Amino acid sequence: MTPERPKTLVVLWATHPVHDLRSVVEGYLADGRRVLVVDDGTTDGNFEVLSGLPVAHHRLRAPRGRRDAILAGAALARELGCEALLTTEADNGHDPAIGRLLLEAARGSWPAVVIGTRPPETAGVARLPPGRRAPSRFWIRIECGQDVPDSGSGLRLYPVEFLLTRRFVARGEGFEVEALVRGAWAGLPLLGVPLAASVRSGSRPASAVPGLTERLSLGCLHLLLIARTLLPWPHSRMVGRTRGVGPRPEGLHPLRFIRRLCREHATAAELGAAAWVGIFIGALPIIPFGIVTIAYVNHKLHLNKLAGIAASNLCVFPFVPFACVEVGHLLRYGRLWSEFNRQTVLHEIHYRLWEWLLGSLVVGPLLGAGGGLLTYALVRSMRRSAAVPEGNGGP
Repeated sequence: MTPERPKTLVVLWATHPVHDLRSVVEGYLADGRRVLVVDDGTTDGNFEVLSGLPVAHHRLRAPRGRRDAILAGAALARELGCEALLTTEADNGHDPAIGRLLLEAARGSWPAVVIGTRPPETAGVARLPPGRRAPSRFWIRIECGQDVPDSGSGLRLYPVEFLLTRRFVARGEGFEVEALVRGAWAGLPLLGVPLAASVRSGSRPASAVPGLTERLSLGCLHLLLIARTLLPWPHSRMVGRTRGVGPRPEGLHPLRFIRRLCREHATAAELGAAAWVGIFIGALPIIPFGIVTIAYVNHKLHLNKLAGIAASNLCVFPFVPFACVEVGHLLRYGRLWSEFNRQTVLHEIHYRLWEWLLGSLVVGPLLGAGGGLLTYALVRSMRRSAAVPEGNGGP
């Protein structure tokens, strides 16, 4: 049986010469932790200062990012019989007692992924406009349905088994996002531990502007995770669903059931995203299956199903379908469809359906973007005037 406070290996990632590395390591050793120092291969002198200390060290052949450092630590942790991995950068001169805080948070919920959550002023979040405060937080909620206030924090506690049994794609900053999503898919609770403002988490502040390459990499990662979310087969789970946890069936209480549907996933951003999904799918030539498809996609993406179905009414026949056919005809022939007769409407209906599909791939996203932004603005305005806070439980 796994103990409530699992045996832990501390992984310190050294990306440049660290002057106080020895004192940091000595602090963790005094706290009774095993320590692994990982060097990304770009610096020298980090290992020399550790002479005489019972510390494992590993040097990467080339700078490969945080993923390889953490996975190398997980492999060593398994050899040492450790169940948990505490990750942080080597230049975080914080008190090792913070590691005990993360372990304490996992007590009774292990295995779990525990994140050291930075306050907004430390993470640089408070200085950003609302729309840019936590883009990864929004996508993580869509991909796995769990809310993570600080997805960029590098101070984390991972189960070793989880790291070694999952295949990760991202290497750089995206690894921390992917690890959270795949952890939630595996059934692991994502727990946050608030950190003091003076604690550095070893991650880039949220106010830093990512480069174009990093943005493209994160965008591709989120597309991959969303695509996997939409697939119908279940995820491989480490932790099964706890019996007795979750909402009770409400088939005998239809009013309560409808009220819960209205309130779930009801932040302004989530309602805007649900409206976009509803309009985009509503524009596709799948009229008999439109409502079912919208409900399925919004359920898988943890969006409000009723909001998506309601927004799809904007694609009422024949206005939006006709616009899609016109755009599709324009894409095929370079001109609008202007011949309306028995031949073009009935005998060539298969061509019109093909043009409807082509046009919907242009009209649907554009019309959905307008509907989603309008929904977001209206919800924000109404809640601001009514002083209603954002949240899943909001009206």
